[in-house]
Amino acid sequence: MAASSSLRLKPAKTLGGSGQGEAKPALVLSAKRLNSQLDEAMQAEGEAELRYGDLLVRAKSLRYEQVEDLATARGDVEVSRAGNLFRGPELQLYLKRFEGEFLNPSYFFSLTGGGGHAAKVSFDGPSSIQAQDGTYSSCPANEDGTPLAWEVTARHLDMNFEANEGVATGAMLHFYGVPILPVPVLSFPLGGERKSGWLAPNMGFGNRSGVEFGMPYYWNIAPQRDATLTPYLLSRRGAGLDSEFRYLEPEHAGKLNLAWLPHDRITGDARWALNLDQKGSLGQNWFYKLRAERVSDDDYWKDLPDRMQSQTERLLATDLQFSRLRQSTWGDALTYARVQRWQVLQELDSPIQSPYQRSPQIGLRLTTAADDAVFEGFRPWGRKARLEGSVELEYNRFDLPSNARLQSLLTTQSPTGQRAHMLAHVSAPLGGAAWWLIPRVAINAAYYKLDQVQADGRTTMGRTVPTFSLDHGWIFERNTSWLGRSLLQTLEPRVLYVNTPYRAQENFPKFDSAPKDFNFDSIYTANQFSGIDRVSDGHQLTAGAVSRWVNPAQGDEVLRLGLVQRYLFRDQIITGGEKPLTQRFSDLLLLGAVHLDSKWWLDGTVQFNPDENRSVRTIMRARYSPGPFRTISTAYRLARGQAVQSGVSGLEGQSEQLELAWQWPLYGQSSVKRDGGSCSGAWYSAGRLQYSLVDRKLTDSVLGFEYDSGCWVLRFGVERLSAGRAETSTRLMLQMELVGLSQLGTNALNVLRDNIPGYRRLSSDRSASLEAPYD
Repeated sequence: MAASSSLRLKPAKTLGGSGQGEAKPALVLSAKRLNSQLDEAMQAEGEAELRYGDLLVRAKSLRYEQVEDLATARGDVEVSRAGNLFRGPELQLYLKRFEGEFLNPSYFFSLTGGGGHAAKVSFDGPSSIQAQDGTYSSCPANEDGTPLAWEVTARHLDMNFEANEGVATGAMLHFYGVPILPVPVLSFPLGGERKSGWLAPNMGFGNRSGVEFGMPYYWNIAPQRDATLTPYLLSRRGAGLDSEFRYLEPEHAGKLNLAWLPHDRITGDARWALNLDQKGSLGQNWFYKLRAERVSDDDYWKDLPDRMQSQTERLLATDLQFSRLRQSTWGDALTYARVQRWQVLQELDSPIQSPYQRSPQIGLRLTTAADDAVFEGFRPWGRKARLEGSVELEYNRFDLPSNARLQSLLTTQSPTGQRAHMLAHVSAPLGGAAWWLIPRVAINAAYYKLDQVQADGRTTMGRTVPTFSLDHGWIFERNTSWLGRSLLQTLEPRVLYVNTPYRAQENFPKFDSAPKDFNFDSIYTANQFSGIDRVSDGHQLTAGAVSRWVNPAQGDEVLRLGLVQRYLFRDQIITGGEKPLTQRFSDLLLLGAVHLDSKWWLDGTVQFNPDENRSVRTIMRARYSPGPFRTISTAYRLARGQAVQSGVSGLEGQSEQLELAWQWPLYGQSSVKRDGGSCSGAWYSAGRLQYSLVDRKLTDSVLGFEYDSGCWVLRFGVERLSAGRAETSTRLMLQMELVGLSQLGTNALNVLRDNIPGYRRLSSDRSASLEAPYD
């Protein structure tokens, strides 16, 4: 029976679904010519198109047998489903079951941005695809028939989307037609979910350990647990195992890393590194946190630094904390306890002093804010008043690591003992939208019981130090213009008055106190020491102002200028040094920052000594970023003497450093033509150089080059780090990123990203690579 140019067939109930009332997809068949045998078959010729749910089939000729539910397509067949596209000469497909075969197809997967071709593709249900003699690459086919930049081939490829599992048998990675990495069996995830299997190998080179090769295996234990095991080989030291275990439970979460080198051929010893990070809830508002890191020996930080995570490479902490917070209408009550230990990695030529350990620390902190009703009728300057306060009660036992080598290297011995202290304050803040006035009274009381007899013959001592302060500030605004731009300018003056009487503390231990860094934040604090053991005496006034120019439309800051200085009404006895501070005016702090447009950023701070009439500390930075993958930043840092907490520089030592960091194209332009044509490549340079003007040498630095072909990226470079006064550690980095697949080699990407301000991954604008499936 001849039909019109478009025939719409609404199938029976068994065609669209199996249940009553379910939404059943309609089958739509269209072509230039259609022939139909009622309830038996339909034949479509010329630009034939079949639609069934999310399935779309196009071909020159298409036949659908309704009884069998079989569609047969020939001639330029194209199948599109769930974002995946298949093209080939011939297809047989059972629509409802989505089972059939596609001969000699090419394919493209939208999830990864890559594709390939196979001798045959078999559909075994909506979530299963099998390919014989298949290939995969994110590089487009070359018009001249030359090999692709990279391509993975496999004898058999089985993809189960429901199980999120792909298995390639007899796989081989080809680079420009040359086989470089055979993989007998390769298992990989098909989406963003995690999947057990082997990951891309790690490769690297360092001057202390030689060539390194590691082959990580990812184990998806459960939805809330996983592990990564990485057997590795160091050419100079031997074979070892890196491992990581992670878990996320309803009440607990954590990560455990263990690096194990059973026999180091250089030292002859077993070497290891352990890192534990865990936190959780114990019920009844009690919480805990544990962070611990330990290594096998003092030289581990120089020989195997990549397996350590501490920011202080020679001080490794073990820190266990418990806390409980209770909230009520009158305020908050925080109960806490802590045990802290240190491992100190010592060197004969540069010993370091260990911080004190807390064995234990137990405390209670109460905070409250009185309701306005308490001050009914008291309204200074027409404003409501309120009262804020806090009390902290704490006990600590301070000791030092029991390290015989540590004690023998240090020329002075530090006291150990116990301390109980109380911190309390009461304040009555006043203010409005554009001003504030905060009078405050505080007390720092501490009692000590020491294990050693002090120079004055005492083992017990105590002191109580009161402080009164008055903090006042304003915020003025006006509309203005600068360089033809309409801006909002603020002027923000601030003064801080502090009066703290002198209390003798010279013979007291310094368990946790140190001078604060002198900057715009610390100068507006009443105590110029951190911790409890030292309270700076002072009768002083700090005055300063900041002015900002803000774009009112976007809210971004265009320009910021500021200055601040402290004046002493009397000499300060408790200082960071041995001598009292008699200089009335502190060093002057200046700051400036400008963001002229989206390309330029400049900022800097200067600490100026008025007596010496020169800068004692300067930091100047500039950054230019005209577009993607183009950024240059530079910094200059100068520190003369020791800029102590009082704001007066000392005369000891000097450091002066220049820094240059960049990412910039050198040659070519990277592009990928999906509709055919080869990848065109581009070279980039990236790095960070630090140069000491005092020592006249490069310090910690990174220098790298990147080649972006469009479908693969090559990164190589060198990283040089200080490992002592006269030692350095040098590491060569080589990484190949196959866009849409994985990364091979050392993690050069993270090194560049961590060291270069504004660095951008070259492949960030293309398909995401399937790296470690838990990232």
